[in-house]
Amino acid sequence: HVLSVFILVSCRCSEKEKNPLYWNSAAQHTLQNALSLQELNKNIAKNLILFLGDGMGISTVTAARILKGQLSGHSGEETQLEMDKFPYVALAKTYNTNAQVADSAGTATAYLCGVKANEGTVGVSAAAIRGQCNTTYGNEVTSILKWAKDAGKSVGIVTTTRVNHATPSAAYAHCVNREWLSDAEMPLEALQEGCKDIALQLFENIPNIDVIMGGGRKYMFPSNMSDVEYPGEHKHMGTRRDGRNLVEEWKDRFKNHVTYYVWNRKDLLAINPNNVDSMLGLFEPGDFPYDLERNVETDPSLTEMVETAIKILRKNPQGFYLLVEGGRIDHGHHEGKAKQALHETVELDRAIGRAGLLTSIHDTLTVVTADHSHVFNFGGYTPRGNPIFGLAPMLSDVDQKPFTSILYGNGPGYKIVNGVRENVSAVDYKQNNYQAQSAVPLRLETHGGEDVAIFSKGPMAHLLHGVKEQNYIPHVMAYAACIGQNRLHCRSFSNRGPQFPASLAKAMLLC
Repeated sequence: HVLSVFILVSCRCSEKEKNPLYWNSAAQHTLQNALSLQELNKNIAKNLILFLGDGMGISTVTAARILKGQLSGHSGEETQLEMDKFPYVALAKTYNTNAQVADSAGTATAYLCGVKANEGTVGVSAAAIRGQCNTTYGNEVTSILKWAKDAGKSVGIVTTTRVNHATPSAAYAHCVNREWLSDAEMPLEALQEGCKDIALQLFENIPNIDVIMGGGRKYMFPSNMSDVEYPGEHKHMGTRRDGRNLVEEWKDRFKNHVTYYVWNRKDLLAINPNNVDSMLGLFEPGDFPYDLERNVETDPSLTEMVETAIKILRKNPQGFYLLVEGGRIDHGHHEGKAKQALHETVELDRAIGRAGLLTSIHDTLTVVTADHSHVFNFGGYTPRGNPIFGLAPMLSDVDQKPFTSILYGNGPGYKIVNGVRENVSAVDYKQNNYQAQSAVPLRLETHGGEDVAIFSKGPMAHLLHGVKEQNYIPHVMAYAACIGQNRLHCRSFSNRGPQFPASLAKAMLLC
């Protein structure tokens, strides 16, 4: 029976794929595209966009590619993600200065501040020790978002997690503990020593961030203040012990500008981005729900937030820097919920595609990468077109039970029933929150330690090649945009103006 299924499904290749001419022609077309890259794009990058898939290891990218294709009725393997279309790919080494397998805080400091750091710390060097407030001072490091702001660019942060979560916080905060989300999460000693919570730093360290969108409302409001969307629900109430209302303070700071604070999708989409100077969007008390469970009436998609952000930021003639995080990929994997994680990845890829339509490869450097991987994989000799959330086409030759293609090295999916491995055919392994089986039982699955991909396109994207330390990324982006360090090369560019590939210049003359 298993063999017959394998034969049946393995013939899903199209008729054209049986002809060697199909593969040879496709390879020749790819070769011509590769040869065209010999004319390097050395323009100055007016705009910079960093897409960060939190926990988006290479196995996640591959599985999401297959899912994207299967959602469109195809077998999936041949599908291209938007990030797959980027001409340059490199690998990043993700370790923290004190950790072989990294966390999202130390890695964020690397790809935003250009400096590797200890796990659990954001915006500080490795001389700072997690949880020790007094090691903050003198060890602060600044991010490319600040470099861009100091250079006159507009800047923005968009995330599906809390805006004061590990990834976005390294863009503006200097904190020895990523968990200090508001003053309620901080020890008294740290407060007495003058350390500030991350939510407060969001509005004080770089007080003029032009666009902020994500979750995390409760960390901005006084303790026990009811949430506007979930009134009376204690877990969603404000957390701040200092009694400050950071949203009202933000409004007051920008009262002479055209600013908007929004907390739901309807209000966001009603805004005309051309008439906005600054925007703060806090759509959930904590993190966003998974995209598969998103309330489309109240929560915008990541793609919708990215589109609005770009339309606001691009009005600045000096250009912009935008950090976009698909943050719940990581959460899906931690919970062993591969379906949630992969749908989050597909949505991130959709946002990447939308950003590409709103910008130009000639003046916008776009980088897509991950902070770390997960112990997630799929295999089992599955045939072409096998449903990515389906079973492998065989039984285990040890316990004679079926198994799903997707598996985790560790995590909450470890299940023993009557002393033996659970029979997955007896459960609904296709449901959204199914927890794929794991080899080792843990309440939460862990990160993985292997390198992650860096996809890039636009000015100076060719500098992201080979295997690099993760902290190299913002240095390339800053070099491309003539901000931060390494600006001597910009003088010749300013004299000549932006340089376009010869083929494009010729086409412009013909026009």
